[in-house]
Amino acid sequence: MTTAAAGSPRTYQVRTYGCQMNVHDSERISGLLEDAGYVRAAEADEQPDVVVFNTCAVRENADNRLYGNLGHLRPVKAKHPGMQIAVGGCLAQKDRGEIVRRAPWVDVVFGTHNIGSLPVLLDRARHNTTAEVEILESLEVFPSTLPTRRESTYAGWVSISVGCNNTCTFCIVPSLRGKEKDRRPGDVLSEVRALVDEGVLEVTLLGQNVNSYGVEFGDRYAFGKLLRACGDIDGLERVRFTSPHPKDFTDDVIAAMAETPNVCHSLHMPLQSGSDDVLRAMRRSYRSERYLGIIEKVRAAMPDAAITTDIIVGFPGETEADFARTLDVVREARFSSAFTFQYSKRPGTPAATMDDQLPKQVVQERYERLIACVEEITWAENRKLVGETVEVLVAVGEGRKDERTGRMSGRARDGRLVHFATGELAGQIRPGDIVHTTVTYAAPHHLNADGAPLAHRRTRAGDAAEAGRAPRTPGVLLGLPTIGAPAAAPAPTGGCAAT
Repeated sequence: MTTAAAGSPRTYQVRTYGCQMNVHDSERISGLLEDAGYVRAAEADEQPDVVVFNTCAVRENADNRLYGNLGHLRPVKAKHPGMQIAVGGCLAQKDRGEIVRRAPWVDVVFGTHNIGSLPVLLDRARHNTTAEVEILESLEVFPSTLPTRRESTYAGWVSISVGCNNTCTFCIVPSLRGKEKDRRPGDVLSEVRALVDEGVLEVTLLGQNVNSYGVEFGDRYAFGKLLRACGDIDGLERVRFTSPHPKDFTDDVIAAMAETPNVCHSLHMPLQSGSDDVLRAMRRSYRSERYLGIIEKVRAAMPDAAITTDIIVGFPGETEADFARTLDVVREARFSSAFTFQYSKRPGTPAATMDDQLPKQVVQERYERLIACVEEITWAENRKLVGETVEVLVAVGEGRKDERTGRMSGRARDGRLVHFATGELAGQIRPGDIVHTTVTYAAPHHLNADGAPLAHRRTRAGDAAEAGRAPRTPGVLLGLPTIGAPAAAPAPTGGCAAT
């Protein structure tokens, strides 16, 4: 017995936690399931036939969050025979069979290296009425060869690499994602062109360390060349990337950013700490002088560049002097935004066993001081833009108060969040359209533009949003089974012999 009505396709829901890589992986998971015949469940559906958790293992509470959510689903599943629960992502790669031991109502556990196996594992678990756990130690298929159900009509993630060759002592990602594997530039550009052909205006090149892109095929300058090649793609209006690593940041990338018109003047470059002693303990192979030197070069080439960062507070052994140095670097760097984290101990990382783990109250107090410092700077930097005209790519879900205020929201070219009034264009502006407007107010985390828009350009991305179409990239599939009613006129299958 299944929860789906006889002959109707099974429904699915993907719940995502963690970084941009996980968000992109969830697009792949959705594409795989839909290619296998599943249908996305309505948002209000509390009992889809398949629930997939795409997990993160970076934060300390990741485990508690997963097992708490699995516990909430246990009675739902008990009332709906045939419902399946799958757990994937970094926490699945780390905990493996422990997940089924702690939550025996889970049907499938799959790792970061075998996302493509999910439909087969679901089918096998349903047939055998037993849990299927499959964790590979190395990448089986590069994720970008898998079909994708994109979440946005106007912006898309494109992986250029997966994995990481760094050994930061606080980070568990390399052990879960593996060593860096690079895609060939032609494959990356083909995917970008496919997205642009479907109306996408903005692409974010994604990797654990984009600056080391090319290590596999021996080209140290491959990333800068890739940025310039994106500049030759007609219809691609914005190119972003995340995340770079200061140790691999080269001047040719700065030149490519400055000289390629569609590459946005925004840079997210993790600092982690301003203390050289802490950076050394973190095994981050740069120092604060090197970091600030990169920022100086970026701003010399692009005075309008918005620079964002990641900062960890309370790393083992961090002294008050170390923390003060972090505040000094924050003040000197003048970030437009910062993602700030309290250090959390992750089993399996060298930092977890270091001496001088700091008391929670010390970390919390420093964290609050850091937040105050960052917000003082980001607010001052944002106030400089009052009266300036900005180009906004209209987005979905960026403005939680938009319905109440009558505004719409989107991102400026530098990545800043802008809430804007629509004026007489109310009802005509769609997600994916481009608006030019004047900033009237600045807050630490956003800008407001309360005058009438100066210009509005309708785009193919806006047309797709209005029609309810999301871009899909087919990928390459070899003989995955389908679920549910067959199509009226199914295409012939070729399996491995297909050309």
